[in-house]
Amino acid sequence: MAILVDPMLARLTSELPRDGFLYEPKWDGFRCVVARDRDGVRMVSRHGRPFTRYFPELEEAFNALGDDDVTLDGEIVIHTEHGSDFAALLSRLHPAESRVRRLSAETPGRFIAFDAIWRGGHDLRTAPFRTRRAQLIDVTANASVRLVATPQTHDVGEAMGWLAAPDGAGIDGVVAKDPDAPYEPGRRSMIKVKTRRTLDAVVAGYRWMMERHAIGSLLLGLYDDDGSLRHIGVASSFSEAARARFLDELSPSALPLGEHPWAEGFLISPSPLGRLKGAAGRWTPDMAMDWVPIRLDRVCEVEYDRFDGDRLRHPARFLRWRPDRDPESCTFDQLREVERR
Repeated sequence: MAILVDPMLARLTSELPRDGFLYEPKWDGFRCVVARDRDGVRMVSRHGRPFTRYFPELEEAFNALGDDDVTLDGEIVIHTEHGSDFAALLSRLHPAESRVRRLSAETPGRFIAFDAIWRGGHDLRTAPFRTRRAQLIDVTANASVRLVATPQTHDVGEAMGWLAAPDGAGIDGVVAKDPDAPYEPGRRSMIKVKTRRTLDAVVAGYRWMMERHAIGSLLLGLYDDDGSLRHIGVASSFSEAARARFLDELSPSALPLGEHPWAEGFLISPSPLGRLKGAAGRWTPDMAMDWVPIRLDRVCEVEYDRFDGDRLRHPARFLRWRPDRDPESCTFDQLREVERR
């Protein structure tokens, strides 16, 4: 019978290795191991959460495989006419059966397979990756369009192209694999390089840490087409030295709330990911004042992983101040430029 195992992981590095490795896109979706045998289809997340009931269209695709005793490792993704849609993927994890069925038709998922762990009674974990890849290509050769093998290349230039892919492509970096390596469940035996994205944002204020009088996060904003400053999220996770430095630098810029553009409140549009760590999803004057408004004369460059709609998916990482940038020049256009590249 097909086996379920913990997925093999990757360790993050700053550069792609160049000595005989094979490269694959790192997809922005749900990691999933799928086993199909005479007992049916079992789909589990990286942390063992059952996925099968949420993706009936993928269960159907696996049941239609010519192989009836197989385990594959891969990523569940959703692509719409607007590109990769992680929010739509999150919305698929719904408890209501009727909604699951409706969404499976409206926003169907796709399983991008990148490893074969078991096939036809044979445990492939000790086989070299090049052998497992050949098995994977054979398994998916005549599969449904919902089940495909990930692209692969030995060309570093092509891999660098994947690293430069815009958010809408759904590619979150590149994974490098040793063609001779076995499959090692739970171990960081692969290498990944993630896409580095930066933007320049206005620092509109700062929030205090809950437990003490120290800066916990910087509130970031971008100007919209109508000239309004939109709250997009925060930069956080500072060292103690940075917290002290920011307090010295920013406290002289503190403003009375009435002189700030967010005097009537601010809102980060809802996200299926929930509240962004370090930031309120909204603030209105009737709520406790846990942030300090400052003059809009500071611009910082931050590194971020993903931008969903008009908000950061996760807290950004502060890189440096940009005294050469005019705050009014920090608009959403810089994100649109990334999309066009």
